[in-house]
Amino acid sequence: MLMVLSGGMDSVTMLHDFKDRIALAVTFQYGSNHNKREAWCARKNCEKLGIEWLEIDLGFMGRYFNSSLLSGADAIPEGHYADENMRSTVVPFRNGIMLSVAAGLAESRGLRGVMIANHAGDHTIYPDCRTGFVTAMAKAVSEGTFDHLDLKAPYTFMTKNQIARRGKELGVDYSLTYSCYKGGPTHCGKCGTCIERMEALADAGIELPAETPGQYPAE
Repeated sequence: MLMVLSGGMDSVTMLHDFKDRIALAVTFQYGSNHNKREAWCARKNCEKLGIEWLEIDLGFMGRYFNSSLLSGADAIPEGHYADENMRSTVVPFRNGIMLSVAAGLAESRGLRGVMIANHAGDHTIYPDCRTGFVTAMAKAVSEGTFDHLDLKAPYTFMTKNQIARRGKELGVDYSLTYSCYKGGPTHCGKCGTCIERMEALADAGIELPAETPGQYPAE
């Protein structure tokens, strides 16, 4: 399988969870504030597990798409994902674009399918993380490839808390993940994804060492 790997806690957990089935992990650079630090974490985890890692440039999204996630740290709203202002962080059809590229690459490599780490907490804000989208995209991937590739999204109905608990069982090192939408050298602790991350780790009883500048690369 080919896995779309951001470098955040959800996809890194899935990477460890399904490491024996994943032949290739792909990270997309699409111009988000946190893209480069996430990619660093993605690469580190793949090196740790001995999984091939590939980085693909989708820079046109950062140039032409409208989203606060692509507009610098000051554009990112603060507060929980349930707040209406978090809608500004949507990158239009991001998963659709990434999965299309991933499916073509998987078929080119002779792999059987593609995996993505969307989860239940994404459903309210992000339309391309919902069950309807995943079902439709799975049909498109199958119908659009000669080998009828599979699209797997095994965390679709799991909460962030459940993912963190699974990661604890697997021994995932969450200090090698990055989630802050502002993209700074440490997690801001105020944006929606930071808040969700902190709540999930606390629920799972996971304590991280203090995050200091330099833990993640400057660029």
